This record gives sequence, C-alpha cells and structure tokens, in this order.
Amino acid sequence: MLKKVLIEAADWIYPRCCPVCNRILKNKNDWVCPECRGFIKPIHSPYCLKCGKPVEEPNAVCTDCERHRAHYDRGRGMFVYDDRWKESILLYKNSGRREYGDFYAFLLAKCAKAELEKWRPDCIVPVPLSKKKKRKRGFNQAEYLAEKLSERTGIPVDASCIRKRRETLQQKALNRGQRMKNLKNAFEVLHDVRGRRILLLDDVYTTGSTMDTLAEELKRNGAEKVWFLTVCIGGKSAFH
Repeated sequence: MLKKVLIEAADWIYPRCCPVCNRILKNKNDWVCPECRGFIKPIHSPYCLKCGKPVEEPNAVCTDCERHRAHYDRGRGMFVYDDRWKESILLYKNSGRREYGDFYAFLLAKCAKAELEKWRPDCIVPVPLSKKKKRKRGFNQAEYLAEKLSERTGIPVDASCIRKRRETLQQKALNRGQRMKNLKNAFEVLHDVRGRRILLLDDVYTTGSTMDTLAEELKRNGAEKVWFLTVCIGGKSAFH
C-alpha cells in the first residue's frame, strides 16, 4: 500500500511525459502520446548496407561509406535524426530524463531484433564519456541505454571495456576529417577483447567518426567483429 501511494505521489509531482514531444501523458500506462505514435517510423529498406542510413537504391551503400572505409563491420540507426528526435535526445542526456532511455531501449530491442539475432554479440559496449562530461550530465546516456537494452535482450554490458582518456573538442562544430583528428588517441581499451564480438551502442550517429575510432581501437586489440546500434542516425551525407 505504501509503495502504491509513493508511486502515485511521484506521478503527481513528476508526471510522465511523452519521450518524443515532451507533453504530459494523459494515460500514465502509455509509452508515447497518441499524437506521436504515427511519427515513430523506423528506417526501412533501402538503407546503407554498411551504416544503415537511408539510401535510394536497395543493396547499396551511402556516399559516406563509399568515400570512407569504416573499421566497424556493420551498423544500424533506427530513426532519422530530425528536429523532433534531436529535441527528445537532448532532453534525455542533458536534462536527466532517464525514462526516455527506457523507451529508446524498448524501440531498439524491437526494431533491431533481426540484427541482434544475426550478429550474436558477446557484449554491449556503450560509447564512453570523459570524466568531466559524465560529472556534468550526472550519467552516461549510452551506458544507461546499454543497461536497459541488456535487460530486454540478455546481452551483457561491458561498460568499462573502453575509457576516454582525454578531453576532446565538441564534435558538432567539426567536419569529418577534423572529428577523426580530434578523436585520435582519445580512447583506450582496458579489457581483453581478443576474439570477442562487440556491439557498440550510442544515442546518435552523425558522421560516424566516434564509432569508427572505437571500432578501429577494438580491432587493433583483437576484437573479431564490431557492430553498432544507435537510436538515431543522420539522414544525409555528413562527409565534407
């Protein structure tokens, strides 16, 4: 009875919001509001055979992957990173809306089920944050997402496999070449990954420089396969 009262009090003080539009949910048992249900449309074929971005022709790769040979084996972003998803994810990682991470994990487990069954990764490795950024945010949004995805899939999480050993410039103002230079020697593999099949996980993929750098470091240390999953991925070429 006490637990029920506390839950009801929490719902009254901190009402659950739609993780897409951030409006208060009238039905607290809903994941999203009725208006946003039709908006949640995962990327379907045709998509890039390498990174999963939308493409015009089936069985093709995007211009980014044509120009740059990435070190990861394959990846998928579930949704196109448009203004609505951008607002949702910024609230998730900068305003502590952890319940949004629960929703993203639910979508990833559902939409990437075929990939996960095919890849059969040994573990999920969330993209690491620097100590400074983690203190500022209060948590690593990729690590929280990994934990929730693990609960739904049974794939274990190895959150300390890689650490970010130095601060880097903010990536959003840099082009792909500058991002790769910015990330050089920024990460260190701490665990034995020889022969391991690893799934990298993050909230957003734009140019792919972070995923590529991490995959390169993992494979240099002996990882057999490296894939990635993200909630969102840029819909247009980011190579410039």
